[in-house]
Amino acid sequence: MAFPVPTRQDAYIVDFIPLASMDTVHHMLLFGCQTPVSTHSFCVQGTCEDEPAIMYAWARNAPPTKLPKDVGFKVGRSSGMSYFVLQIHYGDISPFIAGIYLLMSVDTVILPGKRVTDADVACDYTSYPIYPFAFRTHTHRLGKVVSGYRIRDGKWTLIGRQSPQLPQAFYPANKQVNVKYGDTLAARCVFTGEGKTSKTYIGGTSDDEMCNFYIMYYMDSRHAIPYMNCMEMGSEELFQHIPTEANVPIKVSPSHMNSVMHLGQSTVLLDTNKPETNMKLFQVSAWPQSSLQLGQVSGLALDSDSNLVIFHRGDHHWGADSFNNQARYQQRSLGPIQQSAILVVDPSKGSILKASGRNMFFLPHGITTDKENNYWVTDVALHQVLKVSSDGKDRTLMALGEAFIPGSDNNHFCQPTDVAVDTESGNIFVSDGYCNARIIKFSADGKYLSEWGAGISPARIPFQIPHSLVLLPDKKEICVADRENGRIQCFIAETGEFVKEIKKDEFGGEVFAVSYNGLIFAVNGESLSRPVPIRGFVIDYSTKDILDTFSPNKKEFKMPHDIAETRDGSVFVGDASSKSVYKFTTEKLHHSVKKAGIEVQELEEMDAVVQTKVKQDTSKTAAIQEKQTRKSPAKPNKGERVLPVIITTLLLIPLVVVISIGVFISWRKYNQREVKAEPSSVRGILGKIRGKAVGSLNLGNFFPSHKGYSRQGFDQLSTEGSDQERNDEDSSDSENEEYSALPPPQSSS
Repeated sequence: MAFPVPTRQDAYIVDFIPLASMDTVHHMLLFGCQTPVSTHSFCVQGTCEDEPAIMYAWARNAPPTKLPKDVGFKVGRSSGMSYFVLQIHYGDISPFIAGIYLLMSVDTVILPGKRVTDADVACDYTSYPIYPFAFRTHTHRLGKVVSGYRIRDGKWTLIGRQSPQLPQAFYPANKQVNVKYGDTLAARCVFTGEGKTSKTYIGGTSDDEMCNFYIMYYMDSRHAIPYMNCMEMGSEELFQHIPTEANVPIKVSPSHMNSVMHLGQSTVLLDTNKPETNMKLFQVSAWPQSSLQLGQVSGLALDSDSNLVIFHRGDHHWGADSFNNQARYQQRSLGPIQQSAILVVDPSKGSILKASGRNMFFLPHGITTDKENNYWVTDVALHQVLKVSSDGKDRTLMALGEAFIPGSDNNHFCQPTDVAVDTESGNIFVSDGYCNARIIKFSADGKYLSEWGAGISPARIPFQIPHSLVLLPDKKEICVADRENGRIQCFIAETGEFVKEIKKDEFGGEVFAVSYNGLIFAVNGESLSRPVPIRGFVIDYSTKDILDTFSPNKKEFKMPHDIAETRDGSVFVGDASSKSVYKFTTEKLHHSVKKAGIEVQELEEMDAVVQTKVKQDTSKTAAIQEKQTRKSPAKPNKGERVLPVIITTLLLIPLVVVISIGVFISWRKYNQREVKAEPSSVRGILGKIRGKAVGSLNLGNFFPSHKGYSRQGFDQLSTEGSDQERNDEDSSDSENEEYSALPPPQSSS
């Protein structure tokens, strides 16, 4: 390219600032001459008609060149240079080519009335690297949310997530994601069959459904593939680990009520008055199946097998006399906790799988695990952070801080509350704590790196007991429950730079614990200044919206101290005051059956426990529940007792008539023969009628020898046959059959 130089006066070049990159430019040369080959841009060999003078050269992202002070190249006027000519030698350019990757379900069936149906698609990626930059979701009217992920080394990273009821454009993808050989691409569509009366299949009409997740990507032109697809059903084992966010529907605002259906065949109007089916947690009341014998529960974590790890204080308690004014522990004479302070528990049944941590701790507080399943714990009495082996040998692999010595320098803590470990870098983060109010970062080998907080929080308000920590691996952030400030703050894990704050009126004045699994999980605590219900929260990280709140069914949280959630959506809350752990799940584990005004709730979680609830009379509930649980036959109510009385009466009337006729005929016979009936004969007849037991009646015995009569159907007669089970195997042909008398009327009191 040729550029004219002012010739009316002398000019000087003192700086050269290159605006190029070696990604596209191999090198540049700047020439000065009188007559260029062309005065416009050109792509030919040669630069100047006359002798060119090289003034500057650049290559390989060289920095700018600044000449010394008062030094310059003279150009213009009498210099003999009327033009600059810039010659650019382009490198071996490999432009990127865009393409589409489609994940699509082809065999999903949505059952009518079923609240949630998941369509899962996953394929291993076996081509050259691609770089997603946009995504699009598509379903018809039953779709609630569609999410796409890259899976690498077992870690799920979000590409994009959106409601298919919003305008179905391409939205920006997560910029941090690339896909390479050996990765897995996966997508989940969440549907609801509520309101449907027949099965819905995948198809192309508006009455069918579709599950599509489009990835728009670019890749090196030398290996470009413009279109790829995946239609394989994802395995159940793989999708057990999908982040919880993939199961949470996205609310659609009234401004986006209209959604265009597939191929423009029809338009559906979203019913925004219908409550959104958000994530809802219910307590599993039958968990654990047997008592865990816990002390104050201070910390919860999960190991690599998704087992629950409980950190508790055994017979030690944190009371008013535990520390002096200098935060020094005052009860060392009690010795360490003799019970196993660390319990590994089966998350399904609550049974103890492993126990460790005897004679190691004084006042446990926080706990987490690393990728080797080692335990990282804090002890507020010891003022230490300890790395402990999980092999049952109770080995201390690393100790940060000095035992029983509080401090605020790089080598001491003061009642540290929690610890988090970055699984990729191994960096250690400690919330310190009750005295120092700071977050400290250490390297994997325990070297002090940095800290923040301690009165100079980037969010302007200092920490007031940073009580709980959680790493957000997909966002490279760490969040802290700032307890007494009633908020959650998040920071860039690498630098400690402030990112966001989540503070809700529903928290009241305190937030005790925070956890993360695609969504934020938190528990608040009792606040004297702003009394609110103590409960758990499910929070959307991006919008900060509260998606759900949860608490125990019968009891109330007293001091929920920590929270943990499994990959399948189960949530556990450890309560320090009640010395217990509560389990919550996303599915309501019971259904109700109403019979005769009684609502029977059959719990499906543990051994089909049957509970009964009588709404009109709570005083009778316990008795009815016990009878239902023991599966004893239900007693007939007043209305049910009337019908057997009527039936019995109707049956007895013809019976009495028949007996009377028989007696009359016998008497007539004897009378005609002028034979006096012996009293014993009468007694014999009545004996036949009465049998050997009071209240007995057997028509089979009364007419055993009369021709034309059959015993069948007369061996047992019960006027309450509809209310009592009959055992045919126990039926007897003896004369001792019993007549089932009516039960006496029950008092209504």
